[in-house]
Amino acid sequence: MLFRSQEQINFSQYFDNWLYSDTGYYSNYKTIGKEGDFFTAVSTSSFFGGSIGKKIVSIIQEGHLPNNTTIVEVGAHHGYLLADIVQFIYTLKPELLDTLEFAIVERYPHLQEQQKQYFKNSFGDVIKLKHYNDISEFKAKNAMIIANEIFDAFSCELVYTTKDDILQKGITKDNKIEFIDLDINNPKDQELKDICEKYKITKGEVSLGFKEFATILNNNIENFDFITFDYGDFHPRNDFSIRIYHKHNVYPIFQDDINLKELYQQSDITYDVHFNHLIDSFNEAGIENVESTTQLKALVEFGIIELLEMLHKNTSEENYLREANKIKTLLTPTGMGDRFKMAHFRKNEK
Repeated sequence: MLFRSQEQINFSQYFDNWLYSDTGYYSNYKTIGKEGDFFTAVSTSSFFGGSIGKKIVSIIQEGHLPNNTTIVEVGAHHGYLLADIVQFIYTLKPELLDTLEFAIVERYPHLQEQQKQYFKNSFGDVIKLKHYNDISEFKAKNAMIIANEIFDAFSCELVYTTKDDILQKGITKDNKIEFIDLDINNPKDQELKDICEKYKITKGEVSLGFKEFATILNNNIENFDFITFDYGDFHPRNDFSIRIYHKHNVYPIFQDDINLKELYQQSDITYDVHFNHLIDSFNEAGIENVESTTQLKALVEFGIIELLEMLHKNTSEENYLREANKIKTLLTPTGMGDRFKMAHFRKNEK
């Protein structure tokens, strides 16, 4: 039975119910890639994870993290990305697997089981995988944290500025979206107004939870590097990017003929990440932003071209060209290469 709003709620709660409630989209196992609703860098090529693995090796060799660090992925879905990272670390620096530990933060038990089974099938008993239900449960002295496309699934509010220059927020009732004036006596509305004024946002999405997430990391982990990839821009577009993915069709949420009741909880809903807001949130929590750039520049800097050349020397021309085409998808400036961004954060108390 589909959730049906019986009362007016903020859009952020509607978004949260859509994805995370007991009947939400993420509460059931979903497929990524050609058969699923969405397509990620992980489902494109194992060299995405391989490049991150190579970067992790460099971070350890440069002395930023010790060789007994825990590598933890947040929101790992099938577990493919972390498994690719493990495989490439084995290729590049196999002795690290004797000391590194591996973990996944995953709220859904059925996905935890999928991940455990995938690691068992891939590595037998060689790699011990630990699970945490929430990022707040993970506490460590040293950690390398990885996240791919998690912030686009953080709850957000919708904002719109009227012709009279009045900032409004989105609310929903019975799968219909309307806009109402902010209540300046409401602390959450005041915070929303402050964020919009800081970044000159007049229309679009305002993500919630960035600073809370960063603060949890800062409080629970002594030293860490955190690398995240997502689609979005550094500056606000001042337009709505929020959209629904259903069987590889994209539906802007304000499309005239859209039926939210039919799509609700049966499809993925997402929006572009505002990276400057993300970076500032981490900085305010006391965490340094080491680098922020496009996926294209990040993966090249991480060493994806060198990995491809290694493959070229050790496989057939056919296999090489097949993988090169996949990597091209990750790097193409008009595609994922510029559309996706990377942010690298660091906390070091040594």
